[in-house]
Amino acid sequence: MINIQEVIETNKMIEQENLDVRTITLGISLLDCSGPDLEEVNRKIYDKITRVAENLVATGNRIQREYGIPIVNKRISVTPISLVGAAACKTPEDYVTIAKTLDEAASTVGVNFIGGYSALVSKAMTASDKLLIQSIPMALSQTERVCSSVNVGSTKTGIDMNAVKLLGEIILETAEYTKDKDSIGCAKLVVFCNAPDDNPFMAGAFHGVTEGDAVINVGVSGPGVVKKALESVRGADFETLCETIKKTAFKITRVGQLVAQEASKILNIPFGIVDLSLAPTPAIGDSVAEILEEIGLEYAGAPGTTAALALLNDQVKKGGVMASSYVGGLSGAFIPVSEDQGMINAVEAGALTLEKLEAMTCVCSVGLDMIAIPGDTKATTISGIIADEMAIGMINQKTTAVRIIPVKGKTIGDRVEFGGLLGYAPVMKVNSFSCDNFINRGGRIPAPIHSFKN
Repeated sequence: MINIQEVIETNKMIEQENLDVRTITLGISLLDCSGPDLEEVNRKIYDKITRVAENLVATGNRIQREYGIPIVNKRISVTPISLVGAAACKTPEDYVTIAKTLDEAASTVGVNFIGGYSALVSKAMTASDKLLIQSIPMALSQTERVCSSVNVGSTKTGIDMNAVKLLGEIILETAEYTKDKDSIGCAKLVVFCNAPDDNPFMAGAFHGVTEGDAVINVGVSGPGVVKKALESVRGADFETLCETIKKTAFKITRVGQLVAQEASKILNIPFGIVDLSLAPTPAIGDSVAEILEEIGLEYAGAPGTTAALALLNDQVKKGGVMASSYVGGLSGAFIPVSEDQGMINAVEAGALTLEKLEAMTCVCSVGLDMIAIPGDTKATTISGIIADEMAIGMINQKTTAVRIIPVKGKTIGDRVEFGGLLGYAPVMKVNSFSCDNFINRGGRIPAPIHSFKN
């Protein structure tokens, strides 16, 4: 039973500490929309999304009104489109028609993003996969709501370095296609290793082939709540610190579980998972970096940062799994630069570098996220950054990702404004030494020895 004290605490977290349900994401399988006729495929995709998601936004608004819990985003994820369009799409332009259909369907039902313009190529690319990847710059420049992701590696298969090389070029091309908007197309493109099938957060969400026909996944976020809780134990030992984070994560997850179950009941769609990720926003007091500072660091990036982030991530997961039987997705701490005021401050102070962020990704939930770099960065350098991050995920049997933005016309020290939840970012320095010969080898980096579990 939930007692009155818990209700009071939850109200306080919502009103004063930026607690919110960051997203209700409806996953929809489009496998039954595939076929050889592109026009028919597009029609089926539009009809299914608008039918299944017809009441998603209204349901989110209803739950928000009834329970007083802010639900920031209502979103859709779909089956990786390289699978859905394989029989019908013969050119990159064919895939772009599907992207436009997804965008139109998302607009019709009123969601802010739709994810799943994706390919899964951790071992090798099919002809269809390659066509979709080649279409990404056009697709993201001609749509408003479509998000794209490519999974290029896994612990079981290794890393497809051909795809890694291609994506360095694609990211630069996407930056060029959207240069009039500070290369914002790259903010809607994520490169993954070990991508989960049930991630509700954009831009990396897709509806995995292991999922059912439709599912409700909820992403909860509360960095402000965690920071406020830690203020009450300032100076205490690590045992007290950990207990405080666990208890707070438990309470936050309970809110997500409630919203997920209500949405599932109203929509008559199965509940999937609660993703408890400390996902920051540009709002003051809603920062993961500020939690690290409260733990005892002058800035994120100072010595001890990786240890503090590892502690935070682990305690968040431990608290979350006690509150819900189905914690999934990514669940932990996000460290996007542009979306976290504390991270921005740390970069501008010189405390946080790209190399330190890479080290931090070894122990957090995602990877190099929303990082602006000079627009003249080479494609092979971007591929090298991706390869490094994929290797961390592969070896450590965890999800890692890269969402990096080479901003055309900008250089180190410039500031880029993305707006809304995407915030703003200082352009960060990138190691200028060449990795051309490494990237140009081609082929696949094999899976690590500990991948053999059978």
